[in-house]
Amino acid sequence: MAPRMIRGAQAVAEAAALCRPQVISAYPITPQTVIVEELAQMIANGKLEAEFVNVESEHSAASVVLGASATGVRVYTASSSQGLLLMSEVLYNIAGMRLPVVLTCANRSVSAPLNIWNDQQDSISLRDSGCLQFYAENNQEAVDLLLLAYRVAEDHGVMLPALVCVDGFLLPHAYEAVDVPEPKEVDAFLPPYQPLYRLDPDEPLTFGAYAEPDKYMEARYMMQRAQEKAISVIQEAGHSFEKVFGRPISALMERYRMDDASTALVAMGSVIGTIKDVVDELRSQGQRVGALKIVTYRPFPKELIYHALKEMENIIVLDKAVSLGSGGPLATEIRAAFQGSPQPPRVSGVIAGLGGRDITMDTIKRIISQAQKEVLEAEFVDLREDMELEGVD
Repeated sequence: MAPRMIRGAQAVAEAAALCRPQVISAYPITPQTVIVEELAQMIANGKLEAEFVNVESEHSAASVVLGASATGVRVYTASSSQGLLLMSEVLYNIAGMRLPVVLTCANRSVSAPLNIWNDQQDSISLRDSGCLQFYAENNQEAVDLLLLAYRVAEDHGVMLPALVCVDGFLLPHAYEAVDVPEPKEVDAFLPPYQPLYRLDPDEPLTFGAYAEPDKYMEARYMMQRAQEKAISVIQEAGHSFEKVFGRPISALMERYRMDDASTALVAMGSVIGTIKDVVDELRSQGQRVGALKIVTYRPFPKELIYHALKEMENIIVLDKAVSLGSGGPLATEIRAAFQGSPQPPRVSGVIAGLGGRDITMDTIKRIISQAQKEVLEAEFVDLREDMELEGVD
């Protein structure tokens, strides 16, 4: 099918429908609401055979898809910001029960103060939940990564939930040319879900059982091993994706003009598009600059990232989230990848775009210029100068 000019939320909803979920449950929250509105309309019009369960909160939505997944059916949900955080208790349970729930996170800032614009603090807050996490640069990736997420999450060597993260408003509400695949292509890539275990009155099982100290640690160990296993499963799924759909997918990470670069910018999500434009401009001026897009944040492919960046003189990590009291979460991971390296590169960490603040090409150029002179630890960029910025005494 030729690409269509389509709103991101509709493209994601169509991709979710192509995965043939049997149960969908969600609670409205800006900016993800349009995705599940589209799915609800498809079900009401008879275009999608599924059960849409209306609930009173995101906690309930997550509980519905947990229960449905435990019965052995494919499920879908979506959320943002405070809604995702309200889901978090249940998402930890979903991961611990090894249920391959897939959801779209339309990334949005978290309160307080209240802000409905984009950053990535909501999904980053769930980095230790056991959920796989994928970050889309554009709406084509938002579609492709959703298909990939189901394939990986349902692999019997993984069996973990997955978040496909799309920068709120910047992607769901934007119109782009998107190639939404044909049903037969998706069916070839994503076979019907075959659960390893499910609730069945004839063969009773217990999910989320009480675990004493002599058992709990082993359960977390198995989840860690499943995350590690997922890296090779993602790679295999990426190869299969290209064979079926006839186009490549950046499944773990993407190198951009890195072959002879001495400075690399590292980031996740839609800001990569602006970074690529900066790289192109600086390259035309003779500067050896490249970019590394991190697509899979959990599991974190540290070995591949290490080899992609080890020859750099300067690494500049742009985070659209902050671990308060520490710094940029992605920058912390990148620095850790070089722990023990005999000659580690200079790694600078900057925090930008919180609460939807624009990250312009000029902002990125200033960051590069500054980081080439000194190492930046957790530099907040483009702060206003007309506000009192000291802490509360």
